[in-house]
Amino acid sequence: MPIIPVLTGPTGAGKTELALRLGRLFPLAVVSADASMVYRGMDIGTAKPSQAEREAVQHHLIDVVWPDQPFSVSDFIHLAEEAIERTLEQGQVPLVVGGTGYYIRALSQGLHMLPEPDPAVQAELWGIVEKQGIEPLLQELEHASPEDARRVQRNPRRLVRALEVLRRTGVPPARFPRRAPRFRYRKLVLWPAWAWLEPRLELRVERMFAQGLVQEVEGLLAAYPQMPTALQGIGYKEVAGYLRGAYSLEEARKAIVSATRAYAKRQYTWFRKEPGTVTFLPHGDDEAWPGVLDWFRQALE
Repeated sequence: MPIIPVLTGPTGAGKTELALRLGRLFPLAVVSADASMVYRGMDIGTAKPSQAEREAVQHHLIDVVWPDQPFSVSDFIHLAEEAIERTLEQGQVPLVVGGTGYYIRALSQGLHMLPEPDPAVQAELWGIVEKQGIEPLLQELEHASPEDARRVQRNPRRLVRALEVLRRTGVPPARFPRRAPRFRYRKLVLWPAWAWLEPRLELRVERMFAQGLVQEVEGLLAAYPQMPTALQGIGYKEVAGYLRGAYSLEEARKAIVSATRAYAKRQYTWFRKEPGTVTFLPHGDDEAWPGVLDWFRQALE
């Protein structure tokens, strides 16, 4: 069984551009492991590779569903393994790229075999999120299963799913058996110093506003007034609040910068304990390129 390379790390570390540079040198296809890039029309706020870049280097699991459609980690596993298999059959190298640690962990370690979702129970939980925020639900999950509370990483969609399973079955998701992964993986985690990454995160947010983030969210809300899951994405949630009159545009910008920093810190915490064959590269962007190139060549051996 071939070992599948995975390029991951915190947001803003340069994963997309480094994968594109690899794709210009090697016959590979990118399998995206980003929970937001699966949504069509959510381009600027997700820093999605452009259409031209995706034509130059084949990408899978981008623009999979509309923003008002559900997409679960089990959907991701199914589509990712299909894409990996298809890429191998075509004689190319599948390169998994993305910063959604939960997706990568489930793909490489196996997914807990949970019961099918119950929309009614989830709707009740989403009502609590909308009225009270995630803290009451997070405390409930923490009390029942600290492991699951860490795993959801304050992600509302994962939190709602975990509590839905817990309330229905009395058993937290972490105690369900795992389905074995179909492939083995070799991971490279970009691990730049926080002092290097933090200023780039604010620049990243500024660039999104300059590219038209507000207009993108405005169009999405007009087309999909009911898109609760997609709207939880960083940038989309805050701009939607501004458009609905909850706060000023400057307050929305500051909230996005703060949420992006917090997310990156959670990614560091998550990837620090990444299981399996893992290499940590203490660089990002151009500084990481020699190490990424070296690692990928070794992965092909």
